[in-house]
Amino acid sequence: MLEFVLFGAGRIGSIHGRNVAAHPQARIRYVVDVNQQFAAQLAAELGATVTSVEEALADPAVNAVIIASSTDTHADLIEASAKAGKAIFCEKPVDLDLERARSCETIVNAAGVPCSLGFNRRYDPSFRALQQAMSNGKIGNLEQVIITSRDPSPPPVSYIKVSGGLFRDMMIHDLDIARWLLGEEPVEVFATASNLVDPAIGAAGDVDSAMVTLKTASGRMCQISNSRRAVYGYDQRIEVFGSQGMLQAGNHTPTTVTFAGEPGVVSDKPLHFFLERYADAYRNELQDFVDAIVSGSTPLTGIRDGIRALELAEACIASLETGKAVKL
Repeated sequence: MLEFVLFGAGRIGSIHGRNVAAHPQARIRYVVDVNQQFAAQLAAELGATVTSVEEALADPAVNAVIIASSTDTHADLIEASAKAGKAIFCEKPVDLDLERARSCETIVNAAGVPCSLGFNRRYDPSFRALQQAMSNGKIGNLEQVIITSRDPSPPPVSYIKVSGGLFRDMMIHDLDIARWLLGEEPVEVFATASNLVDPAIGAAGDVDSAMVTLKTASGRMCQISNSRRAVYGYDQRIEVFGSQGMLQAGNHTPTTVTFAGEPGVVSDKPLHFFLERYADAYRNELQDFVDAIVSGSTPLTGIRDGIRALELAEACIASLETGKAVKL
């Protein structure tokens, strides 16, 4: 039985904690959160103990940590956990500062502990099936990737102010998926963006609508479309196009029931938000992390992927600021 520390008892921490509790090989031993009420409530549910960072990491019975706390705590917790010899699962991003993230990678590599990054979309069954079919040659030579990612509504401006902005917070998932599907590192990035959804987001110094084009050395291209608002639900789609055809992974809906009548054909809206849409992905990424601890396998998403995605996010910001393509 693997013993976990859960850092962060909020929304995403609760998801990870419950998934660990439901896993036959793992349990949450400690919950750590600055909000003692949240920590106590979740710990009681999971049969865990509330403690401090220092005491949790000092316990030799602890095998692994899940870092689901606020972004500004990620780097410190990664480094402390690595130095304590614990396997690490951390939500994205590693840090909002690229150099700080790179220093974390150095410490993790020196410690030799498994470190997985929470790019959950790689673990989605539909997206993985698409990637596997493409890798098996189903569409011939890959030429284009099109990624659509739109939230049902914008987050509070208070969150926007600490999130690092759309490219580091929201699109970073799509930038990781782009690398995964392209099979090559992008060498050129062009970004354009606007404030079309919420003027308060613009006043906070961020954008709420963006489109990015990535290009690899071989000429493969990826187009990413992001919006902070989609009135019909959480819009998550991928299309890959190649010399022998196309593969698509569409939105998930609560049911597959469709009504057809004189007014038209109507089906359910997409699942409303990421907690429902990626429920399977969260369970799958936990299993991947457990496998890395138990068998020594390499996690599907590691700290290097976190660095690469953050580098692309920074390139998007530079392109937006200059109005020019950025070479990598």
